[in-house]
Amino acid sequence: MHKSKIKGTGMFVPKKVMTNFDLESIIDTSDEWIYERTGIRQRHICSKEGGEYPTDMAYNATLDALKDANMEPEEIDMILFASVTPDMKLPNSASILQTKLGIKNQCACLDIAAACSGFVYGVNMADSMIKTGLAKNVLVVGSEMLSQEVDWKDRRICILFGDGCGVAIVGRNEDNDDSEILASCLGADGTGKEFFQQPMGGAVNPLTPDIIINREHFMQMKGTEMFKVATRTLAKNAKKVCKMADVGLDQVDWVVPHQANVRIIETTAKMLGAPMEKVIVNIDKYANTSAATVPMAFHEAIKDGRIKRGDLVLFDAFGAGLTHGATLFRY
Repeated sequence: MHKSKIKGTGMFVPKKVMTNFDLESIIDTSDEWIYERTGIRQRHICSKEGGEYPTDMAYNATLDALKDANMEPEEIDMILFASVTPDMKLPNSASILQTKLGIKNQCACLDIAAACSGFVYGVNMADSMIKTGLAKNVLVVGSEMLSQEVDWKDRRICILFGDGCGVAIVGRNEDNDDSEILASCLGADGTGKEFFQQPMGGAVNPLTPDIIINREHFMQMKGTEMFKVATRTLAKNAKKVCKMADVGLDQVDWVVPHQANVRIIETTAKMLGAPMEKVIVNIDKYANTSAATVPMAFHEAIKDGRIKRGDLVLFDAFGAGLTHGATLFRY
């Protein structure tokens, strides 16, 4: 059985920055109110003129990851594209990205609709593919354009989200170093689907003029319920993967959680007994970018020198579905 490692990472965010002060001119809110409750100062918003759609962001982020891993696009033999905001319904975004990257090897392409847990789902799936020999190098993408899915008149929702992309190349470890994905878990609880949903626009409720006029096609969330389940589940999964790998929580160098709300992150860290100095947080700059939060936070922490090769890192995510997953690995 092969070992797998994260060979390279990359990220891309749109040029436009929308601060909390900008939101004050759109809705009844304030920078102080938003920051105190969420930890968010600003978010990036994609241009609708092209060049910053989900696969565009993924293309640019992947170029960085390929350079980081010293690889060529043709060495990728599978693409897993996590997103709830694909470029279009058909074909899938992974296939579109394959074409943009100029990959000619007809590698497998799959989209993952697991919301905020999507990237962690992808990393764990890639690990399984590599360990069993079905793939050698898997490009895992988290790319979201959530600005298209929020009601900018709903101050409960629009303040929370932003656009961006993070990617990682998960590949076979052929260097005989210590880098290795040690343990992972994935799960979901469909009974909580009403806590975070977007029921209009699918096969059951296709978009109609009335739905659009009544603004019923945007994302809907019950924040209090999500908070309670998220903290409990994130803490449970972190403990689970550490136990699977026979590693103490105090041995983990860095926790990279989903960036949904700084209060969720702080509460989870407290439940784990993890000091915030060991938790990667960048929600203040990017807000909640769903499947992109974990890879973006991970990439930034590598580039600024915090996370180094050999460090023990924990990914921990939770999202609509209600999906959840964690990964413990030696970077």
